[in-house]
Amino acid sequence: MTRRYAADTSVSVAKTRADLEVLLDRYGAESVMLGRSTTEAIVGWMMRERKIIIRMKLPDPQAEEFKRTPSRNKVRTREAAHAAWEQACRSRWRALHLAIKAKLEAVEVGITTFEEEFLAHIVMPDGRPVGEHVLPGVSLAYRDGKVTPLLEPPDSR
Repeated sequence: MTRRYAADTSVSVAKTRADLEVLLDRYGAESVMLGRSTTEAIVGWMMRERKIIIRMKLPDPQAEEFKRTPSRNKVRTREAAHAAWEQACRSRWRALHLAIKAKLEAVEVGITTFEEEFLAHIVMPDGRPVGEHVLPGVSLAYRDGKVTPLLEPPDSR
């Protein structure tokens, strides 16, 4: 099993959220928004006339991985389970920060384009990201061996 990125980080979620805002500002993002619920976090911003939304599933605090020690021999105390869950949240937020930073830097130095790097996260006029429109069609194409249009054609009114 590979070791999870930032598995032992002590950087708080609040600090990482602040770091994300600074990072996005540095690369020219506008209208930055960070939010979360109990099950997911959302980072959104405007850049290059595109609205970007990245959703990240948050660890389930009731998951078995937090209730038991890594060897699965012992049940953790409620406090230890909560601490393990918090650690997983910190790690996940640091990974999100790294992913966004890597994408922005790849665009900045010309390895790839903004649209290529963030395509799945660009919000379409209907409010849904491109990935929600396209990914079901990709799965069907691989299953059936036939490529069908991945997006609806524009309305020709």
